[in-house]
Amino acid sequence: MMSYPPQQETFSGPEASSERMPPGSFITGGREQFRTAAWLAAAYNEPGLWLTGGALVVAMGMIILLLGYIAWEGLAAFWPRNVVQIQLFDGTIVCGEVVRVERYVPQPSLLETLPDEIRQKAQRLLGDHGSIRRRLVRIGNYELTGEHFRWVSDFEIASDGESYPASITVFERRAWGRFFGFLQDFVTAEQVVASGSERVWEELTRVHPQALALWKKLRKLEWRDMGRINHRMEKARLQLRKVELDYGEESPEAARGRAEWEKLQAALESEAAELRQQIELVRNRLTQWALRVSTADGRETTLLLGDIVRAYQPNRLFWWQKLAIYRARVWEFLTDEPREANSEGGVFPAIFGTVLMTLLMSIGVVPFGVVAALYLREYAKSGWAVSAVRIAVNNLAGVPSIVFGVFGLGFFCYTVGATIDQLFFSARLPAPTYGSGGILWASLTLALLTLPVVIVATEEALAAVPNSMREGSYACGATKWQTIRRVVLPRAMPGVLTGMILAMARGAGEVAPLMLVGVVKLAPELPIDDQFPFFHPERSFMHLGFHIYDLGFQSQNAEAARPMVFATALLLVLIIFTLNLAAIFIRARLRRRFLGARF
Repeated sequence: MMSYPPQQETFSGPEASSERMPPGSFITGGREQFRTAAWLAAAYNEPGLWLTGGALVVAMGMIILLLGYIAWEGLAAFWPRNVVQIQLFDGTIVCGEVVRVERYVPQPSLLETLPDEIRQKAQRLLGDHGSIRRRLVRIGNYELTGEHFRWVSDFEIASDGESYPASITVFERRAWGRFFGFLQDFVTAEQVVASGSERVWEELTRVHPQALALWKKLRKLEWRDMGRINHRMEKARLQLRKVELDYGEESPEAARGRAEWEKLQAALESEAAELRQQIELVRNRLTQWALRVSTADGRETTLLLGDIVRAYQPNRLFWWQKLAIYRARVWEFLTDEPREANSEGGVFPAIFGTVLMTLLMSIGVVPFGVVAALYLREYAKSGWAVSAVRIAVNNLAGVPSIVFGVFGLGFFCYTVGATIDQLFFSARLPAPTYGSGGILWASLTLALLTLPVVIVATEEALAAVPNSMREGSYACGATKWQTIRRVVLPRAMPGVLTGMILAMARGAGEVAPLMLVGVVKLAPELPIDDQFPFFHPERSFMHLGFHIYDLGFQSQNAEAARPMVFATALLLVLIIFTLNLAAIFIRARLRRRFLGARF
């Protein structure tokens, strides 16, 4: 048999190549072309693909834009700004930080009231740009000016009337907001020890850390040490009151109790008197340091060094020095208490209250939700009653949150709390203990609010467990409860945690019900302290969500509170994200554990 050599195919045209294609490249390229053609055909024939994909892109873009805007505004709130000094055409001097810039078209009636030269300048600016720029300047010095902010338009500024003086100093105070001024004298015990901007600044940077340490010591004496004495005195008074209620005010037991109370009161009054002397000494040392400062328009005043939280000269700072102030402000925001009507200072009590309330809510809602879902899915027989319960649970998820707040106020505070006060805290009546809002009632109210979420998620997780696993457990001789506890519930735990994550995300951001059952504008006493019983669930608390509402809608100085609104909102998002991330991590570990145990 004769064999012939294989015929080689010849190609011409643009597809011709001098190199031979690698083996399998034609198949691979064809497969990719087929996949591309298939996707294009599906996209052309399936408009839902474009619709759903576009909706996903739009939703993700909106979320990223929202979070990015909140993060930008919140993080920029702590950056120290330069201070500008502006002289207006009428001789008025405006000095402060520029916090906002915008363009506007002034009313003709406003322009008619201006002098001819200024009106011509405004008309020229208006003709060049179609609008006029104006800046919102935080001028501070509220006790002297009576206002915190002022708008300054470009046509109001005199020629060469804008400057950035290097010696201008910004004082962040514990009251009255910020102060912008020039250093004149440093006074100690009513004697001038330094004069001139440079020498006073050196003395201020040397002495101010001592003043801060003394203020912290004064705070400790007034709040912690004096608080302990008051707590012991109140505890003894309540014990005496209880004895009088139990045995009568004329009984021998009440007489002995009054004798012990008078003896203890005398000892505590002696301790309190010594403590007041220490407090007075520290306060006198704080008041002996003072600064004489002048404003940009020449007015002079005196600032006590103990009232100053931070002082800096922003127009002299380099970026790394501003970064140090930025870090200090962020740390103060996370660890300190609010001041100046919540528009400055920190939000640590609100952080603590939000996290503690969310954890208590989770502890309260998860057991009840899981037990209810177990009964509905594993024990209850299908019928009209079970269907009615499921419909009710689903409808509860759509009830407005304020309705749950009204229920919590009426049931937990006025009914359960009042009963607890009658039984266990009768000595404190008529002042309520549990009969008013507190973190416990707020947590239970939000637990009821989020209960439908946990029930529905748990039922779905239980339904996802294969019946073959239940039947295998029964075949091995296990009872129904043993099957649920050892087989069904462990494998449904990731779904249960999913419900808990959803409940935490909703409950942590609720505000309306909390306004009725325990949250307040300012609560310096935390629900946890070093006084027995250490945890006080009856106390009111602060919450980041209510803090945002208070800053945004109830603050008297809305412009100063505006940056804090974004910073607090960003912090609330980060806290919820952290709590959810921890729950997601636990859920992932449980899922890997039980998926790996399948056979």
